[in-house]
Order: sequence, then structure tokens, then C-alpha cells
Amino acid sequence: MNLILMILAAIIVAFLLAYVIVKFIPLKLRWLVSILLLAAAGYLGYLIYSGIMEPINFSKEKKVRYAKVIKNLKLIRDAEIKYSEVYGTYASNKDSLIAFVKDGKLAITQTTNEQKTVNIGGGLTKEVSVRKVDTIGYEPVISHFEGKDFENMFKVPGTDKEFTLETGQVEKVAGLLVPAFIAKVDKESILKGMNPQLVKQELEAVETDQIKGAFVSVGSLEDVTTGGNWPPFYDKNDAVAEKK
Repeated sequence: MNLILMILAAIIVAFLLAYVIVKFIPLKLRWLVSILLLAAAGYLGYLIYSGIMEPINFSKEKKVRYAKVIKNLKLIRDAEIKYSEVYGTYASNKDSLIAFVKDGKLAITQTTNEQKTVNIGGGLTKEVSVRKVDTIGYEPVISHFEGKDFENMFKVPGTDKEFTLETGQVEKVAGLLVPAFIAKVDKESILKGMNPQLVKQELEAVETDQIKGAFVSVGSLEDVTTGGNWPPFYDKNDAVAEKK
């Protein structure tokens, strides 16, 4: 909108200047006015170019910043999922979750089907298949985080802040409560130092290809999910890495 107003203002000013030059400026001084107008046109061209490029550069820079933040949120999510596999709930303490990744153990299980004879009454029996799960060993949690900076996963890249972490319960179906967690940080902290007007627009984003709302987050205390609120293209590199 500002760019459109700037262009309209420039057109109006150009017409006014042309009228003033023809009506009031002596012929012998018009060369000087022409130089000034060229300089003004160059400056105006620069302002228009900046007005066009600023949102483009903002979009590029915000994606770079968000990608770094999302990388850490994914580490938190992966650690919480492993934690829930062991304890049946999510960690509410940041230090406890980091310690779990460093020192925790995950059970290695083996599932087999056993045939059992079941008495169905009246002297009759039938063979049924029963699923049996046995623990055959343990593996360190840290083996799933090799080469990843999980010890700093709660630090928000590019800021002096840490992600907030909350846990709770969500009603999955009537009467059934399941554990839930959310880790998040406000967008304003991530985008600090960038154009305030564009930052304000970003905080109100609702488009499907944008991170909606004022926060970047993973998990939820309202829905049963361990997903993030970012669009799929932020996961593209992960999908490529998995295929390799």
C-alpha cells in the first residue's frame, strides 16, 4: 500500500513540477532544473526499488531464521516422544529432558504371535493367536540424537531467549485424557531488528503457506498432536535426508 501511495504521489509531483517549469522557470535555467529532476527521479527510483525488494528480502530472511528455530523445536519434539515411550507422559522440565537424552535407555522389544488353546464351553476348544511383546534389550536414547546439538535445543537461535515448555492433558475422546506438551517462542523475538511494519503483518499471518499466529510452536495443549505449526516446506530437507 505504501508503495502504491508513493508512486501516485510521484506522478502528481511530476505533473506539478512540469507545470511550474513551463509556467515560471526561464528557458536559460531549465537545464539546471533538468539535472535536479534527474537526481530526484533517480532517488525516487531507488525508493520504489527498495519498496519492492524489502518484502522480498524480509520473506527470505524470516525463512532462514524460522528454519533454525524449527530445527531445535524438532529436537525437542523427538526427545519428548522418546521420553513418553519410557514414562508414558511428557517431560515438563527442560533439564530433565536433556538428561534423559544423555543418559536414558529405550527398551528393544520383539513381538511374536503364540497359539493358545481356549475353552469356549460345552467341551469345545479353539486355537487363538495371542500377541506377545518381549523386551530383548536396551539401547541408549542418545543413539537417536547423534550429531545433533540436543544440549542446546531449548535455546532460540539468533536470540537470548529459550523456548517455553508446558505439559498437560488433552481429552482425546469423551472421558479419555492423554498427555500433551507444547514448546514455543514468540515470532517477535525471532524477527527482532527487522522492519516493524512487516513484523506486525507476520504476527497476524493466516495463510496456509505461512506460520500462523504470533508463535512458532510444536505440540499443543488443545489438540492431540506432536506436530509443529509451520507449513510442510520447512520439513522438505528432512524428507530428502531420510531418503538418502
